[in-house]
Formats: sequence, C-alpha cells, structure tokens
Amino acid sequence: MHRRRFLAATSAAVASPFLARAAEAPSLASFDQAMETFIAARQMPGGALAVVKDGRLVHARGYGWADKEKQQRVEPTSLYRIASISKPITAVAVLKLVEQGKLKLDDRAFDFLPLKPLPGAKPDPRLRTITIRQCLQHTGGWDRDKSYDPMFRPKLIAEAAKEAAPASASAVIRYMLGQPLDFDPGTRYAYSNFGYCMLGRVIEKLTGKSYEQFVKDAVLAPAGIKAMRLGRSLETGRAPGEVRYYMPESETAENVFPGLPPKVPWPYGAFNLEAMDAHGGWLASAVDLARFAAALHNPEKCPLLKPETWRELHTPPPATVARATEGPSKGTYYCCGFMSRPMDVAAGRVNYWHSGSLPGTYTMLVRRWDGLSWAALFNQRSKERKLDGEIDPALHRAADVVKDWPRGDLFTKFVA
Repeated sequence: MHRRRFLAATSAAVASPFLARAAEAPSLASFDQAMETFIAARQMPGGALAVVKDGRLVHARGYGWADKEKQQRVEPTSLYRIASISKPITAVAVLKLVEQGKLKLDDRAFDFLPLKPLPGAKPDPRLRTITIRQCLQHTGGWDRDKSYDPMFRPKLIAEAAKEAAPASASAVIRYMLGQPLDFDPGTRYAYSNFGYCMLGRVIEKLTGKSYEQFVKDAVLAPAGIKAMRLGRSLETGRAPGEVRYYMPESETAENVFPGLPPKVPWPYGAFNLEAMDAHGGWLASAVDLARFAAALHNPEKCPLLKPETWRELHTPPPATVARATEGPSKGTYYCCGFMSRPMDVAAGRVNYWHSGSLPGTYTMLVRRWDGLSWAALFNQRSKERKLDGEIDPALHRAADVVKDWPRGDLFTKFVA
C-alpha cells in the first residue's frame, strides 16, 4: 500500500468510533490495527477476527457494521458466508467416511453417484477414472480458467436440464457428465468448485443424511460448534445473527431466481448459494472457525480425526502435482481442503490456509506451523479482488510482533 494511503487509512480507522476498539490484551493491539486499517482503506462495512494460540482462543473482536442501515455492530459471533472455507470442512467430513470404512480416497467418485447425463450427452470416458482424492486435491480434470465454472451457470444448466431455475447440485452434475474434461485426471492442479459439489453428493449417498446434517453431526459437534449452518441465497433467508452483504458500488446483476426483478443486488439472487453447499455454502462466525482450527491443531489430540487420518488430510498430492518426480515439494500446493506452504518439512513446519470469496464476502482461515491460527471475515469484497489478499500478510506481520501472548482461553466466553 502507498505510504500516504496507508497513513490516511490508519487515521480513519483510529478516528472512527465504531472501529477503534480496545484489544482483549494490549499485547495483541497489532491485530486490531491490521484489521482496522484494512477495513478503512477499502471502505468496508465491517469484519471479525478470532486468533488461536496453541489451541486457545486468545483474541476475538468485531469491527464496524454487521448492518449499516440498522447500525448493528459486528460481534465475534456474527455469522458470515465463508464461501470456499467450506472446502476444508467438507474435506474433514470425507475423511470421517474413510475412518468409518465407507470409502477409500482412491475410490472412483462417480461409482457413488448413480446419476445419468442429460439426454443426448456423450460422457467423457475419463470421468469414470476420477477419484475422491483427486476431487479433494483439485486434480480431477476440470479447469474453470480453461472452460468455465458450472456452479455459476444456474440458469443455463436449469434450462438444459428442463428444471426450474436455479439449477440444483444434481442438475449441475448431470449436465457436467456430458461435458469434456479439460485435462487428464491426476496430472495437474486446477481449482474446481465442481469437484467439491460432487463430494457433497457422495457424502449424502453414503450416509443417507443431508450433507448439512452429516457435517453438523460428524464434524461440527465434535469441535464444539453449534451455530454454523448453510446459508441462503436471498435476503429473506438471512439467518439470525447473520451480517448483511455489500458491494463497493452497490452493483447489481442478473437475477437467477423466479419471481424477482430482472436485476438484483449481487449478493442476493445473482447466484444459487444452496447448490454451493459443499464448496461454498456455510455460514460461520470467526469464533466458529477458530474452534475448527483449534480442533485440527494437534493430531494426537484431534477430536475430529485419528492421527493417521489427520496426516492423510495434510498429505501433498503425488508427483508431479506437488513436486517433480524427484525433489522437494513446490512452494505451495493444495492437499485435502487446504492450501499448503512448506516452511521446513523435515521439522514439520507447514502453514495451511484457505480463503473464501463471493460477491459481498471475503474470508481467510490460516493455520500456522507455530501453533497460531486465525479467521478473518468481511461483509464486502473489493472491486479489485486481489487487494483482499493483503489481509493475509498484514495479519502475519501482526502476529510476528507479538511478544507476550495471553495465557487464558476465551472460548469459554462465547456460546458455540
């Protein structure tokens, strides 16, 4: 950030009566400054932050407005659309099925999905070779940059499937059964929302429960999380305690829901959040995500996964995706539900993280090798989306200057 812009943003944050709020401990003021500066520089309504140290919640704070119009402040327990941070949650749910003996990571994903392609479609024969592991690691063969992301084509796919718009997750899968893959499965990485959409349906098929209910029972409850739920597309479906979502210039987009005006606010009706459940549909608070991160802190004491399954969750994809045939891992890679950056593999030092982004939302979950984790949530996405990534190094810098970490645990202050 340009120095003049940084100083102006900092001054605005300090001057704002609803942004400038004391830290839980003076030693953690660097986190508040990073959040307030980020929010003020982008004129965001608000955000929330929760910080974990060695499994203990040491800082939790809301900044700004959950609802500008009603002057409702953000609380650490305010619910946000967490977008793609839903993927680590789905990944843990899949690993629970592995532990239960209901599937193996190298099982073929479509063997569990008895869905037929749309009439007249000719499936790519490579589809039947795609494994559960490849869906988890984004190596299944779909590349949205080369073709498109079907999760954001709800009207087109509904029309092709001859069902009411917006298209359901099952309709999207049936449609994609007739589309060619972009590359041979397992040969390279390409981020795919669709692969996680499939995993949600595999979970439902094998458990006989809805995706949401299985995740609540098998993942969230053991982590002590009670408030998380799947979000709804329309503002009329806004959950109790959920923030409102905003666009930088109040942009509108084409409505994908029947019975609404042709143009709607981007966050409310321009995409089908219900069909995005397993890859981007969860609502969570910063404290919720802090509990999830804390549960994954120690593989020997993890309430979610056995130690060997925890290690499977974090195992890099095979060569040549994560590394050359011979040699060390690449700078970053995607394991099962997390981006990974090896700091010192021999010493077990790897950082894990995931971001989430939808119109009206930007989120970040970080798990560092040194026992630190944090979740940062915002109810506006920047017009220049790459600017939102600046919160990541800002919070790392905030953590690195802390000399005295609180010894208590704030999790007991918050209702799960």
